[in-house]
Amino acid sequence: MSDAILLSVDEGLARLTLNRPSRLNAFNAELAYAWRDATAEVTSRDDVRAILLDAAGPAFCAGGDVIEMSMTMGSGDDITALAEVINAGIRSLTGSAVPVVAAAHGATAGGGLGILLCSDYAVVGARSKLGSLYANIGLTPDLSVSAQLARAIGQRRALQLVLQDRLLTSQEAVEWGLVAEAVEGADAAAEADLVRARAEEVARFWLAGAAAAYGQAKRLVRSQPERTFVEQLSEEARSIGAAMETPDAQARIAAFAAASTKKAV
Repeated sequence: MSDAILLSVDEGLARLTLNRPSRLNAFNAELAYAWRDATAEVTSRDDVRAILLDAAGPAFCAGGDVIEMSMTMGSGDDITALAEVINAGIRSLTGSAVPVVAAAHGATAGGGLGILLCSDYAVVGARSKLGSLYANIGLTPDLSVSAQLARAIGQRRALQLVLQDRLLTSQEAVEWGLVAEAVEGADAAAEADLVRARAEEVARFWLAGAAAAYGQAKRLVRSQPERTFVEQLSEEARSIGAAMETPDAQARIAAFAAASTKKAV
């Protein structure tokens, strides 16, 4: 695995850490391929039941490393090809039945929004800023921003971000539904640690519960646009039937029934 992304697995929790802190974790070719490979690995491993996505240094992700790309890539076709490599990792996370939490301290901009939106639950710092900023350098949204942003916060608000150079505060990001919560620390470094700790707490909550059921719930919501309403109802019915037959569900239902009977007596 490339040092551009760090991967560890501990008791069911896979941690993926973007590791280009000197470039605000902006994607170059090395990080793109490492991202594709790492996400494919963690979403295919039987011992991974939750994923935590975080980043080294002062920011979560500044999108693409435009300066490096302009110096090393000869054409727009090269940029398109590299974006497709990153897209493969996005598809791995969003298409999996493994819940993903993001610890997105500091700044998130450009394609970094798409990486953030790969998570199913996002924690940011009180000092965090989030925005699009593509048009500031004459580029258009990529890395799933146009696909996921409007779905997350609504079309009108998505347009406000992509048509302006606005950076949302953490409070605005929570209010808009872009992230789940914000935590505050005494300084930027302490805040980043608290963001990571809170994100891990969320992941451990999944692991301590019916992790497979959380994963299937994530899959149902994420994959819904692929189906008609009637098809989605059928998929829900199939999924809950499959879940009912799992040892985890049977044990939890039995415990729930026993507790309910005890209360009724």
